[in-house]
Amino acid sequence: MAGHSKFKNIMHRKGRQDAARSKLFSRLSKEITVAVKMGGGVGDPDMNPRLRLAIQNAKGQSMPKDNIQRAITKGSGGDGEDYEEIRYEGYGPGGVAVIVEALTDNRNRSASNIRACFTKNGGQMAETGSVSFMFDKMGEITYRPDAGDEDAVMEAAIMAGADDVQSDEDGHVIYCEFDSFGEVTKNLEEALGEAESVKSVWKPQNNTPVDEEKAATLLKLMDALDEDDDVQNVYSNFEIDDEVMAKLSA
Repeated sequence: MAGHSKFKNIMHRKGRQDAARSKLFSRLSKEITVAVKMGGGVGDPDMNPRLRLAIQNAKGQSMPKDNIQRAITKGSGGDGEDYEEIRYEGYGPGGVAVIVEALTDNRNRSASNIRACFTKNGGQMAETGSVSFMFDKMGEITYRPDAGDEDAVMEAAIMAGADDVQSDEDGHVIYCEFDSFGEVTKNLEEALGEAESVKSVWKPQNNTPVDEEKAATLLKLMDALDEDDDVQNVYSNFEIDDEVMAKLSA
């Protein structure tokens, strides 16, 4: 889930860490398998850029090596489902824009489930392109705090050709143009070492403030979408006040 609040938005899900971790590993495995299949069955990350990124992200989330290898083998052997990448768009409570990325083996099931998530939680589906114009497709490269202090990481990001850096006690998030994603990632790796995660994201151009009443329903929508088995990523332009977020997370 992506939205804005200095207070970590993930906190409202505390107590569900194990389930969330299992879900995360499932998504990472699916992405690895799809990367291999879309790369013509090539299971060598040196010959398959998308697979290299998928493996790097899996390692960054401490996914066991055996899980990673099983996902590669599944894609290389042509076993399992053939997944289709689909983007859904819609509006949540308070008029916030929502983008949902899915990998599914059943387009009808996925569309029906995601539409139900919106409808039951104060939102509505929209046509593709209805909200994505309010976001920029960008590369997001994340580093742990020990990669360097804020000034050092900022300097490395500028030299690498990145566009923006956000640093806090949890680490550094670096953004770059999608078209220069690969080059910036390589330059940063030479300067700072291997990143914790490297992925493409939908970054909102502007945020939409949401009050406490709408925020409660909005977070239910985000949870419902996040829990769907076909959903890989959810992005939104909501902004929730830290005080409100803390209250809802209590």
